[in-house]
Amino acid sequence: MKGSRKLLAFISLFSAVLLSGCENNLVVFQPGGPAARSILDLINFSIVMMLAIIIVVFALFGYIVWKYRERKDTKDYEPPEEHGNTALEIIWTIIPIIIVIALTIPTVKTIYALDKVPKGYEKKEPLVINVTSADWKWIFSYPEQGIETVNYVNIPEDRPIDFRLTSASTMQSFWIPSLAGQKYSMANAETQLYLVADKPGSYMGRNTNFNGKGYAEMEFEVLAQTHKDFEEWIEEVKETAPKLTEKKYEKMLEPSHLGRETFSNTHLEWVDHSKGQSEKYIKPELYKREHGYQGKIFKEDHSKSNHDQHEMDKMNENHGGGHSGH
Repeated sequence: MKGSRKLLAFISLFSAVLLSGCENNLVVFQPGGPAARSILDLINFSIVMMLAIIIVVFALFGYIVWKYRERKDTKDYEPPEEHGNTALEIIWTIIPIIIVIALTIPTVKTIYALDKVPKGYEKKEPLVINVTSADWKWIFSYPEQGIETVNYVNIPEDRPIDFRLTSASTMQSFWIPSLAGQKYSMANAETQLYLVADKPGSYMGRNTNFNGKGYAEMEFEVLAQTHKDFEEWIEEVKETAPKLTEKKYEKMLEPSHLGRETFSNTHLEWVDHSKGQSEKYIKPELYKREHGYQGKIFKEDHSKSNHDQHEMDKMNENHGGGHSGH
C-alpha cells in the first residue's frame, strides 16, 4: 500500500513538473489541511486517469502502426472497402462517456464536500472571519473578537475557519493553495470558504482574478498558530492596536498597495459590503481612472439632488403660475 502511494505521488509530482514549465514552487502538492488534501487527491486521481488513457492510446497507436506497416509481401495489397463497423463505433462512443463519468463523480463529490466544514471537524465551532477584498489589498475582520487586519490573517491550528468573502470593488478570487481551493469575492454578495490548518505554520494566499495594474502584488499571509498563541495575539491587538476610523477606511479602499495593518475594531461597525453598501465608500472617479470604466456598483447617489431638483421645479411652477395670472 505504501509503495503504491509513493508511486502515485511520484507520478503526480513528475507530471506537475512537466506541466508547470519553470515553476517549481508546487504548493498545491504540499497540503496543510484536509480541504487541500481533498483537492490534491482529486488532482492525483485525474492525473493517473489521464496518464492511463495516454498510455493506452499510444500503445494502440504503436501496435496499429507496426501491425499494418508496409512489408514486401503486402506492397500490392488492396484492403476491402468498408462501410463502417457498428460494434467499433459503439465502443469508441461509450469509452469517452465512461471516462467523463469517471472524472465527474469524484469531482462533484469533492466540490460539494469543500462547501462544508471538513470531515472530522463537524463538532468544533468554526472561527468566523469576514474577508473584504479591495484594489489591491485584503481586509480581514474578526466579528467575534472585534479586531481587523490588512494583508495578513492569523488563525488557530486544528480548528475550522469560516471565511465569509465579499468585495468592496471588483470581483476577485481568494486562494490559499496549501489550505484550500479558491472562491470569488463579489460586491453586494457573500461567498463562503471553509478550511483547517493541521499545524502551526505560514501559508501564502493571493488573488487569482485579474483586477488591474496592482493585481500581481495582491498577496497575504495566513499564519496558523497554537490556540494559546492565537488567544495571546488577540489580547495584544485589543490592547495595543489603534482604532480604525471611517475616514481612514474610506482612504484604505482607494486603489493602492498597503503593508500590514492591525486595528482594535472592525469596519463592520458602519459598512457591510456584502449587503449592497459599497457605493458610499468608493469614489467613482478613482475607480474609473484606475480601471478605465465605471462599474454598475459604483453609481452615484442622486437621491438628494433629485429631491432638490423636484423642489426647485415645484417652486418654478408656482412662480410661473403667479405670472400667468397677471
